[in-house]
Amino acid sequence: MKEIQLSLSPDVALHGPSLEAHLADLYSSELGSEVHYRVQKQTIDARQRTVKVNLDIQISAHSIPRGQEYVFDHEVKKYTKSLLIVGSGPAGLFAALRCIELGVKPIVIERGPDVRLRRRDLAAINRNHVVNPESNYCFGEGGAGTYSDGKLYTRSKKRGDIKRVLEILVKYGATEQILVDAHPHIGTNKLPQVVTALREAILQGGGEVRFNTKLTDVLIEKDIIKGIIVNDNVEIKADGVLLATGHSARDIFELLHAKNVTLEAKPFALGVRVEHQQRFVDACQYSTPERGLLPAAAYSLVAQTNTGGYQRGVFSFCMCPGGFIVPSSTAANELVVNGMSPSRRDSRFANSGVVVAINEPDWKAYVGHGPLAALRFQEFYEQNAYKLMQNKTKNTITQAMPAQKISDFYRRKLSNNLAETSYQPGLEAFDFREIYPGFISESLKSGLEQFNNKMRGYQDGQMIGLESRTSSPVRIPRDKETLEHVHVKRLFPCGEGAGYAGGIVSAAMDGERCAEAFAKLYV
Repeated sequence: MKEIQLSLSPDVALHGPSLEAHLADLYSSELGSEVHYRVQKQTIDARQRTVKVNLDIQISAHSIPRGQEYVFDHEVKKYTKSLLIVGSGPAGLFAALRCIELGVKPIVIERGPDVRLRRRDLAAINRNHVVNPESNYCFGEGGAGTYSDGKLYTRSKKRGDIKRVLEILVKYGATEQILVDAHPHIGTNKLPQVVTALREAILQGGGEVRFNTKLTDVLIEKDIIKGIIVNDNVEIKADGVLLATGHSARDIFELLHAKNVTLEAKPFALGVRVEHQQRFVDACQYSTPERGLLPAAAYSLVAQTNTGGYQRGVFSFCMCPGGFIVPSSTAANELVVNGMSPSRRDSRFANSGVVVAINEPDWKAYVGHGPLAALRFQEFYEQNAYKLMQNKTKNTITQAMPAQKISDFYRRKLSNNLAETSYQPGLEAFDFREIYPGFISESLKSGLEQFNNKMRGYQDGQMIGLESRTSSPVRIPRDKETLEHVHVKRLFPCGEGAGYAGGIVSAAMDGERCAEAFAKLYV
């Protein structure tokens, strides 16, 4: 067996029979009549006008096994230690699996329903504008990523074993292609089955998973957490608590703050979703709107702006080729959007967050809220946008979103004829300067102008708001070595909500690390 690298046209590289025939032509004299291959890595190089696909390939005269697959021991052990895991997103689920491997019983609690029942609450938001605060695009089994795309790319290469996380996802139903693609993606339509399979593995391993079980209080004695209260009156004791509640669980931050658990305000980003026709992005990235076998094109853009003498970054975030914009509010009185894509990325639309960095000087008006200052800043703009929308539409319940064509935003003009959109609850024309303060609006304007210089025609897109849940505005500080909270023993802040991850894979790795840290200290 040997490893080779090739740069091929999409028609050959992305079409199995063509690639097989090409490899046979190149290597049959060396390997014999049968040439077997396995693609190890695949990247698309669109920097030149002629798009190439770069492949790392193993070839052999004999069949090539995929390599050592992830094996999970389902034998139920006699557990002597237990870890309460609050939240069933990727951090919580992967922490639970790792607990079982380490001989610790995981007890996973989730404020929302299972992944299948979440669908009806998502439908209610889209059709009737009704937000269930316990079950929505952010809360419920699988967390925010399950119905918001399932992108697996991460830059957190030093925080854990990325390949292990991907192998686990493959074992429980994800396609093997995620092991190959440079920017792997499962898709919103596929993730529910994967999440269900992960839960079944946890149950078969002797763990517990409890739905509709909301953390409402914590039991702390002499700076040691002893357990929690759920649903206001049910006590659950355990040997430790792992908090994996996600970036939108504001009630958890407020609870911890009320209990004098140390928290910190944390920078985040705020902006809009920008939507284009997918064919525009394809034309920019591939120099042709007819992409053939190539996947729906994506982009990543960054700009530096100077507003009022203050330098500030503006960047694209969570780009969703062939995707949809969805309502991601977690309370009835706020407006929030996110993006998602199905596994085939076959929507006519492309969308991306375009957001402005928000730092400590920006939330100084909220400094009286202490470590919740950045959260209150974020919350104000979401709730104020909702009030403005109510006034405009004369509706007491609405998830319609403010929207404006980028070219009209430049000119401070309402968009009287909004473009077609993937956002189901509907759009209303607004000037985003009514919604955001000057420093955000001017930074967005400058950033979008720079984006247009990099992708000609970008200004023909449409802004849809508010993209505000880019990351947690609060950090729950923990010791760098033990991963315990800096003051409360046996409490392990984890994942995106605690400020230590930024996506499915990084959250999953952090969940595993926290489970390992607990076992090292207390098992």
